[in-house]
Amino acid sequence: MKELRFAVLGAGFWTRFQLAGWREVGGARCVAICNRTRPKAEALAREFEIPAVYDDADRLLRREKPDFVDVVTDPSTHARFVLLAAEHRVPVVCQKPMAPSLDEAEGMVAACRAAGVPFLVHENWRWQAPIREVKRDLEAGRLGWPFRARLQFSSSFPVFENQPFLRELDEFILADVGCHVLDVARFLFGEAETVACHVDRIHPDIRGEDVATVLLRTASGVTVTVELSYASRLEHERFPETFITVEGDGGSLVLGPGCEIRVTRPSGTESRRAAPPHYAWADPAYDLVHASIVPCTRDLLRALRGEGAAETSAEDNLKTVRLVAACYESARSGRTVPVNP
Repeated sequence: MKELRFAVLGAGFWTRFQLAGWREVGGARCVAICNRTRPKAEALAREFEIPAVYDDADRLLRREKPDFVDVVTDPSTHARFVLLAAEHRVPVVCQKPMAPSLDEAEGMVAACRAAGVPFLVHENWRWQAPIREVKRDLEAGRLGWPFRARLQFSSSFPVFENQPFLRELDEFILADVGCHVLDVARFLFGEAETVACHVDRIHPDIRGEDVATVLLRTASGVTVTVELSYASRLEHERFPETFITVEGDGGSLVLGPGCEIRVTRPSGTESRRAAPPHYAWADPAYDLVHASIVPCTRDLLRALRGEGAAETSAEDNLKTVRLVAACYESARSGRTVPVNP
């Protein structure tokens, strides 16, 4: 099967892991990298044997004519680069969050749709090994009908050290890790009809919220609580694990520390681990997340080859962006608000 040629825009913290993920999957080769600070792109080009380096994305697309482009830049620039890819009729993969605002995200999706350009979002959280296992248990009906669930992502992990720009965001935890965890809520329990959200800022030296508590009511009748925090100093911190509790009329499930899944039914409790594979290139502090890049990338590549729809198409991810926007609307207004379909 023909190997696809792709270009990467951006040379920040996550780019190295994105490139490693593409290499791990195979079937796609990076032929060019672009970054406004050229030396950073040159360093990654040497490491990953990328033949061409640019500091101008338009010039890259005109000269290299890649089969697709992977946008791994600051979220504030996503719209510009996705629209540029659409203008050049180049399929595009974009890092989450798709855009800083719902209006921008809707414009990006509309532009790619009008241009007939495939637009995919690299949303890897739902591809974590333990979360896929939870999904399989739900689909198998092991809990009966789930009526209530809780997703918790709370720690005091110093996320600002690797990504200092996060300190300057007016909207932080909901837009950053919140879009991941809210996407998982959609993946596991379907679309939310209403949302109530409260936010707090605990770190004194940041602009946005670092704590959020969200209450969702889904179309299928599941009540879902989502707890997000980078300000919680806990006895057993397991960043970047997401803990999940699901209660059903036939049993319960708990995804807890160490990727352990415990399912309790009338016959008793069963326990198993759903640990991800380890990759030598992964940062140990982000091991669980970095491992999820591989199956996510594999799914994206399958879609780029025309072998089926990606789970995280831009059309699907737009529903997550709308959910995040509804959370902020609720937090500002102090009301429960509907989630636009």
